[in-house]
Amino acid sequence: MKHSNSIVFSTIIAFLTACQVEYHPYDTRINGPTGVNARNIARIEAACEGRRTIRFAQISDTQRWYDETEDAVKAINARDDIDFVIHTGDLADFGMRDEFERQRDILNRLRVPYVVLLGNHDCLATGERIFTKIFGEVDFAFTAGDVRFVCLNTNALEFDHDTPVPNFDFLERQIDGFPAGAEKTVVVMHAKPYSEQFDNNVAKIFQQTIRRFPQLQFCMNGHGHNFAAEDLFDDGVIYYECDNIDKKTYLLFTITEEGYDYERVEF
Repeated sequence: MKHSNSIVFSTIIAFLTACQVEYHPYDTRINGPTGVNARNIARIEAACEGRRTIRFAQISDTQRWYDETEDAVKAINARDDIDFVIHTGDLADFGMRDEFERQRDILNRLRVPYVVLLGNHDCLATGERIFTKIFGEVDFAFTAGDVRFVCLNTNALEFDHDTPVPNFDFLERQIDGFPAGAEKTVVVMHAKPYSEQFDNNVAKIFQQTIRRFPQLQFCMNGHGHNFAAEDLFDDGVIYYECDNIDKKTYLLFTITEEGYDYERVEF
């Protein structure tokens, strides 16, 4: 009898071990590539070095819309005039590891490098920890041609205001250490000022701070799920908000020596 019970117990353990169909929702063990942003930033900077004209696409809020994200990748890959892609956050709906990994694996099919910002849904559960493992720091910057891109975590509500969001120390370091080869600036975020996610106690100070960057061209954001182009502070700095991917559009920006233009592209 003891021998029979031992066999049954061993069979159950073997079955459970072999299946491993589900994992704990807070599991932060990553399958597949990590450090994605750093590797892609190196590719962007190398490919765009010395360029005076760059063109890039913006996508955003791809959470749960996997088929639409795949369609966006195919549409961007069908072109040969895009240097890189910026995803302005919300890959996940619930901050689960599987969501991040699925989105990363789809985006890795892009023929051009991409970077991803942290969205508010990406912060849920252990999402921020998973994001930093797969993609990297939540505040980062890179240079493409003569344009400096300053990418920020602006999801203050998700941090309960116990962490400085946006990170003004990071902004000051970026201003003080502005690279010699860069001449213009684009500021990128998930949630724009005056949204419910932003710490609107510092909205005006934030705007005053980013306007200290050399030749601030415009700002980019996601979160709202609907295209918008707004001069939020009546100072000439336009905030471009990208549709969520379910609307099957992306924004295409071209920055030249003379200025910039943009297009809302349907696919």
